[in-house]
Amino acid sequence: MKIPFTKETELCRAFLDSVPDTWTAYPETGGFDILMVRKADGFQVGIEAKLRLNAKVISQAAEDTSEWRVARENPDCRAVLIPEGVSLDLAPVCNLIGLTIIRIRHGDQARHYSSKFYPELPDLSQQYWDNRGWYERCPTKRISLPDWIPDVPAGDSAPVALTNWKVGAIKLVITLEKRGFLTRGDFSHFKISMSRWSQEHWLVKDGQGGWIAGPYLPDFRQQHPVNFEQIAADFEKWKSPESAVQRGLFSSVGDRDGEAAA
Repeated sequence: MKIPFTKETELCRAFLDSVPDTWTAYPETGGFDILMVRKADGFQVGIEAKLRLNAKVISQAAEDTSEWRVARENPDCRAVLIPEGVSLDLAPVCNLIGLTIIRIRHGDQARHYSSKFYPELPDLSQQYWDNRGWYERCPTKRISLPDWIPDVPAGDSAPVALTNWKVGAIKLVITLEKRGFLTRGDFSHFKISMSRWSQEHWLVKDGQGGWIAGPYLPDFRQQHPVNFEQIAADFEKWKSPESAVQRGLFSSVGDRDGEAAA
């Protein structure tokens, strides 16, 4: 059977295009290509996508059983997303370790079914036996969700993920654009180390106690055009208390201390 997908991003797109609206998809979140979240109760399915079912994708999707990792954030179920028709030689291994195999139908197959993939995602309204093939892990904590759905393609080999650090960095850049300068207090508020920003000349001193854009400041708006505007729209909800500070009001002692720590 000819597989129509040439990249994992295409496979993920086909899956996401057919997901029911009772679920929300978070691309490249929590260490998964896709983190599916059931709207009704927050139930999570972590998915890794691959064009072939192989040991690498099984290892990526499987739970880390080390003591320190088991007690941390995890999804309720884990799955591997593959095209229908590829070899299932390793399917027994997936069953043994509680890993669901989601298969994407394509071509004539897809036209004869109501859903392009199977098994369907676990339904809250169904009985246990209707959700067979899913292995609930009852995590201590579910994966923390970002405030904004990442505007990145799922399954990218080198994703520009919307991490907590990236959200903080975007907030700093938005603050810089709105106020015209940043202070060390801004970095403390957003829990980001200033060292990289100053040492790599992302920012330079303005000579008045503040910091302004340097020659190598990354273009975070280009990396996340949708998320950047979404975060900017919520500025009043997360803005730094330093927004009231004006140039010339910085303590010279504090500034020297800050320089030593940079």
